[in-house]
Amino acid sequence: MNNIKLKYRSGNVISEDIHQIGIIALGSHRENHGTALPIDTDSKIAANVALNVATKTGATFLGIFYGATEYDFVKHGIHLKKDDLINNQIIPQLINAKELLGISKVIIVNGHGGNNLIINEIDKISEKTGLKIIFNNSIIEKEGPHACTGELSMGKVLGFLDESRIKEHGNFIKNPEVGMVGLKLARENEPIIDREAKFIEENGFKIDEKFGKQLLDNAEKKIINDIKSLL
Repeated sequence: MNNIKLKYRSGNVISEDIHQIGIIALGSHRENHGTALPIDTDSKIAANVALNVATKTGATFLGIFYGATEYDFVKHGIHLKKDDLINNQIIPQLINAKELLGISKVIIVNGHGGNNLIINEIDKISEKTGLKIIFNNSIIEKEGPHACTGELSMGKVLGFLDESRIKEHGNFIKNPEVGMVGLKLARENEPIIDREAKFIEENGFKIDEKFGKQLLDNAEKKIINDIKSLL
């Protein structure tokens, strides 16, 4: 029997109960983002935000899910079917965290729009894991068109943007996923995607480090509010 008394009040924590709350990122590891951003841009952003929130609050950082899902009409990466993501990645990983770490509540920090497919499944995931779960979409709410100003600017702040390739990045023939300008099927099936693509065709994109920091800071604040609501 383990008789060690854990010091839950130690360190920078907002409450000793914070350790029951897990923070885990959900991104997309294999998805094209032009030539100035890496294929795991969504995962890098979500993981950075999740870790920063865990650092600031003391919540338990659970890392990241390896998989992601996507709408069938968006063809710009390698993704799992929704049910495979839920049953083979999310549920087992959360059960493992619950059993090993005593986690009772989890915030999923989403960094990839296609993962919105699982929003309506959160209650089912909660029931199967025995955890209270919040799906936080604060990263993607304001970032705008795919692989454009929002993600470029956050990538600049986080250090994984290659600015030397930004001109090449705007070649929509070579990089049809940028702004989803060249993804015909996606534009035909989703009016919002088509509207954003038209905007990028007409106005282009830019790198705005101040905007990137604002996006990241606002996402962290919203997640911290979710944490406080769980305490």
